[in-house]
Amino acid sequence: MEIISIIEYIGIASAALSGYLFGVKKGCDWLGVFLAAFLTALGGGILRDMLVSRAIYSFTHYMPMIIVILVLLVANFTNLHKKRDKLEKKFIFIFADAIDVICFSIVGAMVAVEYGHNVFGVGLMAFFNGVGGGILRDILLNEVPWFLTTGLYGTISLCVGISYYLLYLAGFTGVFFVLCLLALGITIRMFAYYNGWRLPPLKD
Repeated sequence: MEIISIIEYIGIASAALSGYLFGVKKGCDWLGVFLAAFLTALGGGILRDMLVSRAIYSFTHYMPMIIVILVLLVANFTNLHKKRDKLEKKFIFIFADAIDVICFSIVGAMVAVEYGHNVFGVGLMAFFNGVGGGILRDILLNEVPWFLTTGLYGTISLCVGISYYLLYLAGFTGVFFVLCLLALGITIRMFAYYNGWRLPPLKD
């Protein structure tokens, strides 16, 4: 599906930018900023490929790494890190972040289905592909994983994976249905962010 590849590349770009801004915020040097961007953009896909025991896509195809490097160069050249506080709260940045987590989740679910996983495997593979990169970045930079502190981030990723599995069982895996799932996931994520939706905490 070429359209999914295009959307995934957009997701890689937005995730790399998010990682770049996070690395700068933490006072990292160029290597640290690169690793933050690399892990955010490609870490989830690396976890996915390791879990299904296949060649790591980011290490066998040039485009993902090229996108990460281009984002770093453009972001540094345009001094985006100096506009970090304003940029992180802008609609376009939140929207791009929603695109990458939902798209990565769908791709993870697709790979899991391809390798014969059951509904639990598909849901968790979507989760690891969707938020795994952010988890690796936060562990590297000694932060509480972001998906644990923001509105339904990981929950939506998991639900998107399960939803794709149900579509697969029903035979609805064409481009139209995948794009509908993508749009629905992005919409719910945006509503969750702006309305502060989150799972209820455990009570003593």
